[in-house]
Amino acid sequence: MFDLDLLFQKSDLIPVIIQDVDTLQVLMLGFTNREAVELTLRTKTAWFWSRSRRKLWNKGESSGHFLHVERVRTDCDTDTLLYLCRPDGPTCHTGKQSCFFREIEI
Repeated sequence: MFDLDLLFQKSDLIPVIIQDVDTLQVLMLGFTNREAVELTLRTKTAWFWSRSRRKLWNKGESSGHFLHVERVRTDCDTDTLLYLCRPDGPTCHTGKQSCFFREIEI
């Protein structure tokens, strides 16, 4: 079993990237704390810490568009997570499949 203490050595809140398990499309970026990670591992649905509402939230609890977590990875520094998920529907609150739909010209 992975030692969750390793994730939270630098901060109580870390980023988590959500990717579609089939297409590998990046769906969203959220923040998580230890309790949210524990809930994610237990329920196999993505839980986050809302920085604006200052509370835990389960993605899909109001929309029904849950993110079913199939795999979890950590980065080389062990301070960011990657959830490979199977979404029930659009991930973005705007109704878009991904939160990353706005392009900035370079």
